[in-house]
Amino acid sequence: MSGNRGVAYMGPGKVEIVDLDYPEFTVKDGPGVNPANVGRKVSHGAILKCVSTNICGSDQHMVRGRTTAPAGLVLGHEITGEVVEVGPDVEFIKTGDLCSVPFNIACGRCRNCKEGKTGVCLNVNPDRPGSAYGYVDMGGWVGGQAEYVLVPYADWNLLKFPDKDQAMAKILDLTMLSDIFPTGFHGCVTAGVGPGSTVYIAGAGPVGLAAAASAMLLGAAAVIVGDLNTERLAHARSFGCETIDVSQGNLKDQIVQILGEPEVDAAVDAVGFEARGQAPDAPETPAAVLNTVMEVTRAGGKIGIPGLYVTGDPGAVDEAAKEGSLSIRIGLGWARSHEFVTGQCPVMRYNRQLMMAILHDRVQIAKAVNATPISLDDAPQGYADFDKGAAKKYVLDPHGLINA
Repeated sequence: MSGNRGVAYMGPGKVEIVDLDYPEFTVKDGPGVNPANVGRKVSHGAILKCVSTNICGSDQHMVRGRTTAPAGLVLGHEITGEVVEVGPDVEFIKTGDLCSVPFNIACGRCRNCKEGKTGVCLNVNPDRPGSAYGYVDMGGWVGGQAEYVLVPYADWNLLKFPDKDQAMAKILDLTMLSDIFPTGFHGCVTAGVGPGSTVYIAGAGPVGLAAAASAMLLGAAAVIVGDLNTERLAHARSFGCETIDVSQGNLKDQIVQILGEPEVDAAVDAVGFEARGQAPDAPETPAAVLNTVMEVTRAGGKIGIPGLYVTGDPGAVDEAAKEGSLSIRIGLGWARSHEFVTGQCPVMRYNRQLMMAILHDRVQIAKAVNATPISLDDAPQGYADFDKGAAKKYVLDPHGLINA
């Protein structure tokens, strides 16, 4: 049987390319695998040859050592691939299908899945609701920053592209369907973005840029992206965003200069728990972005929070933050009647519609996030450059199919 290689987290600041077992239709023991999942039969699964698999900011949190991820964990939850083998219980997905893999692993059978809440499936992670490939405390499903990966519940989870040649021609756009495009879109939808909205997006990383593109797709009148990284802000301007360097003065004052008023209709937190104050050398302040977006969102407005917040952060600034307890100004949100939506994006709620928007040229998401393909062997350098703030979304090309 063919071999396999993948990207593994080896300790704070360190990833390596390692040899892996070729996937089988049984969950094997390994780093991060929940003991209750070991031996689990996956006859409903499919093995994919990974065509593209992206480096995500959520992965970067683990690589920085800011989670309880164990050494040896194989990374990667943003997967697009070709089906090379199916289990005996797979009925509709066929060998040769080119598919997007939602980063949420969902059974399709539980109450939450039936209600469309696939980000908190009840049956795939023995520890708690919700699961993902190659991620800490998510059940231990092996990640897809690899040559081959196992996808459980294939008929339910996989989104088949209707035409393989058309899909390969747009693969850098379609690879964003596994996570950041639906995640950014979800942030905007839950913030109530619609035609004529004014929107503030905190964070110009890939998810923030995906949210900005999503806000435009939803008809926003003005999309403002705030960050400290001038290169990323310049990229946001390249596709029509207004931008704010949050180190250059009061946020409300800068919004006034753009909109003529200090508040927006909707806000999206695309930063998460490693937030800092509004200066390049400011100390880490985990609730900084959440409190700021409440200040600039109008009374009665909504805030989408696709940015990651965790329950275990060994590198947090204080004991409370190590458990995800942050100094959020909930009184301010209450007084302004804000609505908040948090948690994993339920990718399957959006990915088919967003696929159609890509295929029919309604959005150029790869351009918006500056998708940049690199080889699997270059993944460690990609992680290092991303950690330094590169204005790029790195897309791993394990088999050289993107460049081909």
